[in-house]
Amino acid sequence: MQLARVIGTVVSTQKNDSLEGRKLLIIQSLDADLRPQGKPLVALDAVGAGIGELVFWCRGKEASFPFEREDTPTDCTIVGIVDSPAHVVKGNGR
Repeated sequence: MQLARVIGTVVSTQKNDSLEGRKLLIIQSLDADLRPQGKPLVALDAVGAGIGELVFWCRGKEASFPFEREDTPTDCTIVGIVDSPAHVVKGNGR
């Protein structure tokens, strides 16, 4: 899992049937000091995250695990919301 901040939403009028009713969000990956790194990604939301929230996300095959249908076509999924950035280990203390 990695940290990211939700920075936007995606609207899609045409999508796979298993994505109906699911929210797509734009996330910006963060480093250990909560600074942006890399390019923003589109992620499927599994936890009800909103814009501005600090979240955990995963990629690859594991990204479909939070959903009932294992054939959910996702390669990037938000799997948790960080309640407080004070609980995030920063810098070399990882």
